[in-house]
Amino acid sequence: MSWMSVLPPLVAIIVVFWRKEVIVALLLAIVTSELLLTWQGGEPLVYTFVATIERIISVFGSAGNTRILIFSLMVGALLAYIRESGGVAATVEALLAKGLGRTKRSASLMTVFTGIFVFIESNLSVLTAGILSRGLFEKLGMSRARLAYIIDSTSAPICILILLNGWGAYILGMLDQQDLPGSSVSTLWSTIPFNFYALVTLIIVFYTAISGRVHGPMRKTEQQPVEHQDIPEHTPSNSKARFMLVPLTVMVVGMVAFMFGTGGGDITQGDGSKSVLYATVLACVVAYFMLILSRRNTHQQLVDIGFKGMSELLPLVSIVLLSLALGASLRELGTGIFLAGLVGEFLPLFLIAPMLFIAGALISFTTGTSWGTFAILIPIAAPMILALDLPAPLLLAAVLGGGVFGDHCSPISDTTAVSALASGCDLLEHVRTQLPYALTAGGITLVLYVVTSFVMI
Repeated sequence: MSWMSVLPPLVAIIVVFWRKEVIVALLLAIVTSELLLTWQGGEPLVYTFVATIERIISVFGSAGNTRILIFSLMVGALLAYIRESGGVAATVEALLAKGLGRTKRSASLMTVFTGIFVFIESNLSVLTAGILSRGLFEKLGMSRARLAYIIDSTSAPICILILLNGWGAYILGMLDQQDLPGSSVSTLWSTIPFNFYALVTLIIVFYTAISGRVHGPMRKTEQQPVEHQDIPEHTPSNSKARFMLVPLTVMVVGMVAFMFGTGGGDITQGDGSKSVLYATVLACVVAYFMLILSRRNTHQQLVDIGFKGMSELLPLVSIVLLSLALGASLRELGTGIFLAGLVGEFLPLFLIAPMLFIAGALISFTTGTSWGTFAILIPIAAPMILALDLPAPLLLAAVLGGGVFGDHCSPISDTTAVSALASGCDLLEHVRTQLPYALTAGGITLVLYVVTSFVMI
């Protein structure tokens, strides 16, 4: 299929930036991909219509994908319960009273450290930091775009650096299939100092939080009035911070417990999609009973509130669904493998790591998945390491960093959608305001890989 395999992601990206319609862009990209697959298989092109529908339905054939979608809906119910309880406003007032969030700097740093602390799973990190800080950012007049950027940039970078989580287990499983020298665990841990994108991204996040300065499109967004949609004007008289903090604590602690449980006592072997779903459902149950016991709402009222919260997130859930369908279609089309081939076989040795970083970014950006990028590029990088006697930590770090970089920039990434969801920011606004920061970190990273490769190889 060669170059034609890049047409679907190009269609998605062009439509997103031209028409500002993410769902339409994803649908057209899936149709384009299925059209190419139908043509490649020698079947009548009219079959594309049916193939597109079946591709979307096939997303539910994966238990992991189904859990992600249900989790996204349950987040809506959890947010609705917390909002209805007045717990957000009460938590904001409690934090301000304790001096923890009186300034933009302290509020931003609290968000950063929350994202770092919840390193167990990227979606959980984004969700926890977003819910905890959303009302505080609005109270202090900071935009939701800034919050979305901070929580997005302290989730995947932290997960790829602190590898005691599902990310580490996934990558270890892939490394075990290769014949690299030394143990897979030691090889993986040795990538940390060379994962320049994650490290540079965190430095920029801390700079933003400490200095309070924003640049590019985000500066214009900050100058616009903040809409106070999630904090009631009058906090209920019996509202307490515990109506927000207890469900959040249950979710975080539950996530860790379920990771241990699904991993048979080994947190690195835990199932992330199962654990985050179980923890979110448990948090919803706790929030429901807290509201029932407070006698502020009846059972029927809470059922209506929960479903209303779910309905508010249906557009974002649809984006996640279509992103998963597009990713599966592109894998079958071979888009990632073609882009990986752009690395080439005749590069100077010191350019291999930088080109793996670029290839990883391209694959992740066009497919919307960093994990899928790892699955494509690690089997390509490993033979290069063995055949050319190259430093494994450097090349593997370039692959991992490139996957996270492309995911940060991609408007069709499910992680990007969850970050927008957790912060209450419009998806395209999040992409537009985060892109200059991600590109800056990516440019610095590319230079660092060239210099480091020149020294080490």
